[in-house]
Amino acid sequence: MSRFFSYLNSATAILQEYKGEEPFASFLKKYFALNKKFGSKDRKQVAHLCYCFFRLGKMLLALPVSQRIIAGLFICSTEPNQILEALNPHLNQKTGLTFKEKCIVFESLITEIFPWKEELTGKIEYENLCQSMLVQPDLFIRLRSGKEAVVKQKLESVNFDYNEETSSCIRLPNSTKVDAIIEIDKEAVIQDYNSQRVFELLQKQKVSFKDGFRVWDCCAASGGKSILVNDLFPKIELTVSDVRTSILHNLQKRFSIAGIKNYKSFVADLSKEAAQIKPGFDLIICDAPCSGSGTWSRTPEQLYYFQKEKINYYSELQKKIAINAINSLQKGGYFLYITCSVFEKENEGVVEFLLQQTDLQLQGMEYYEGYDIKADTLFAALLRL
Repeated sequence: MSRFFSYLNSATAILQEYKGEEPFASFLKKYFALNKKFGSKDRKQVAHLCYCFFRLGKMLLALPVSQRIIAGLFICSTEPNQILEALNPHLNQKTGLTFKEKCIVFESLITEIFPWKEELTGKIEYENLCQSMLVQPDLFIRLRSGKEAVVKQKLESVNFDYNEETSSCIRLPNSTKVDAIIEIDKEAVIQDYNSQRVFELLQKQKVSFKDGFRVWDCCAASGGKSILVNDLFPKIELTVSDVRTSILHNLQKRFSIAGIKNYKSFVADLSKEAAQIKPGFDLIICDAPCSGSGTWSRTPEQLYYFQKEKINYYSELQKKIAINAINSLQKGGYFLYITCSVFEKENEGVVEFLLQQTDLQLQGMEYYEGYDIKADTLFAALLRL
């Protein structure tokens, strides 16, 4: 019994030390490395309590940290458990209530978790989005071409429980250690289900990716979208860029594992100026920096620390990046704008700005909702010059 209170005290100390300046997973890894007393089971339980705290978002902010952890554990739990029984047996008896009913126990509404309804697009189901913040999304992997059979065979050989979403997409429990059995980036890419779908708009337009089709991923980050577009359309001429050399260094490591060799890369800060490259790209992929609000159920510390004024900050940043990137698009070329945000100003608002300020024509836009299927929510818009 005492160990459960020890878990609570440890989680409280960690949360009081953490300031939201880096991903919580990274912070937690460093914390446990410096504090060797935690065994693997201890680390798992303490981390769970911390994430329950974050999943409440903006709800019950006035509670002391330790009490808010218990509230988060209760609201996030779907069945009775030993920790909650030790910390608050009265609440443990009520874990069978719905999420909304559990919030009412604390005289709160589930919408207090995510209090920015007025900033959402009308396409988002608000209460479902709020409820999704209380649940850890699943893990998705994209099977690379020719590797489908070997990946499934490896998963089955260790009795991993998985579901096939599509012929190339597999869903697994989030805690599955797939990197212990699969060669990540060589055989399969860890990539959210909806992130795998963002090129559907291009496929609907039946764009011809003939030999020499020039593609620029202008905010490439770790290269997930670049690997995807290269796998879908292997005859393209690929160029990637991002704001820092270190980002591209990590991308290059992934590309090497993925077997992608024929590409160009360069550093560019498109928030300040257009890239110093010749125009003429057939497709520019702009997976823009954003609030990440469509992924907060995966990283709930971002939900907890988010402030509303950041929406305008990201919207203005996205407009600058998009305008500067478009300078390198050739006539007849496509501009694919992507975010993992649910805020209208970062999505439709940016698209409307581009339609007003450029000669681009909208070909289609889509929200890929993930809040009802334990996946991320993404937005994509396809425009043509």
